[in-house]
Amino acid sequence: MKISRMNKGSWGKVVAFFDLETSEGFTLKGFKLVEGSDGLFVGYPSVKNKDDKYDLTVFADKELKSEVHQMAIDYFNQEQSSEPQKPDFLEEF
Repeated sequence: MKISRMNKGSWGKVVAFFDLETSEGFTLKGFKLVEGSDGLFVGYPSVKNKDDKYDLTVFADKELKSEVHQMAIDYFNQEQSSEPQKPDFLEEF
């Protein structure tokens, strides 16, 4: 399993959105990295139901949740730039 995309930014308490790709080739979209009172945590994809409440669309056991949590925080903290880089051929402009 790996993070296939992460968009960093500031949307209230949400500091990043990301997608996970499984080793079987499935992509799970819509995860959030949220700044909580005890630090960063992962919010799982959800949909609003007819009662205006949110239901999770992805479920995981405690071990898998821990793995996803650590993977997301490590990826977020990497020193790579979240800004798109200019292609080399545009540097002269």
